[in-house]
Amino acid sequence: MIVVGGTFDVDPERREAFLVERVPMMQRSRAEHGCLEYTFAADPVEPGRVVLFERWTDQAALDAHLTALRSAPGDPAPQVAASSTSIVLYDVSGERPLV
Repeated sequence: MIVVGGTFDVDPERREAFLVERVPMMQRSRAEHGCLEYTFAADPVEPGRVVLFERWTDQAALDAHLTALRSAPGDPAPQVAASSTSIVLYDVSGERPLV
């Protein structure tokens, strides 16, 4: 399993617009083969922060997603950009319930 985690710093007054613009991307990504989770969410503590959380069955599924993302025709350019972005990929060797 591959986990992708990220943060985006955005203008707090534009954060909701940033999230709304990404809803179609979340919907498309969730429908892709191998996508287990794909979410942009507002940080409830930091008003200018958005968190990205993705889970993919394997690297091939993530690679296909990234290829599709780069070549998506007709997507309008986002009107709200992040001032900084940090995205990290984690290779997961296993999972188990917390309790």
